[in-house]
Amino acid sequence: MLRTGFDSYIMCLAATSRRPAAIVLAVLLQAGVPHLSEGAPGGKTEVLPVEKAAPAAVVIEAAGTEQELRRQMRTKTGVSELENGAIRFSQAPTGSYGFIAPKQLGMALVTQSPDLMLERMSSSSGSYEIHKLADGSGLLVGFVGNETVPQIRAGERPKSVRLSLYSNPSDNATIIAAVPLIKLMVDQMPRQSESHKRDGPVVLDMDLQGTANRKSPVAK
Repeated sequence: MLRTGFDSYIMCLAATSRRPAAIVLAVLLQAGVPHLSEGAPGGKTEVLPVEKAAPAAVVIEAAGTEQELRRQMRTKTGVSELENGAIRFSQAPTGSYGFIAPKQLGMALVTQSPDLMLERMSSSSGSYEIHKLADGSGLLVGFVGNETVPQIRAGERPKSVRLSLYSNPSDNATIIAAVPLIKLMVDQMPRQSESHKRDGPVVLDMDLQGTANRKSPVAK
């Protein structure tokens, strides 16, 4: 409305004036006034910053050994082995992966710690693999059962999914998956999936939320 009224005033000024200079002035004024949005109070539109979405879960449904499946997952997420022996997630280079002992992972997730200590090589049985993607976000890698796959795929996942993520393949979990750390809610520590095997897979029960609920470590 403001723009329309101003245009009418300018055209009237140019039409009624006897001097050519008035016409020139009218054109210059018309060109110099910016267009104002009518859709926002006060006559202008603010563009709010877009919040970066957390990464989607990654699932690879393929047959193969554990080493082959892990290699496929690392290729898919674009990560390579850490160069340092031990480093915090926030200080690890993007596009890298490391491991964390199940107890340390459980403590970090239960206490909502925004940072994790990663090791280049797995130092204990049941260690979980962590991927730091190119954008600095993190994925927790493990193994899930067939029934869990449809629930965690990006296009099929409801707001929240309760899942059991195994550190290594087991009879109940043969499919490798990577879930976003920032969307995980955990209220218990990892446990041995087979009580009679002390060096067997560890399982961690968790809620995979539809939105980010955890603090994200600041990448350095």
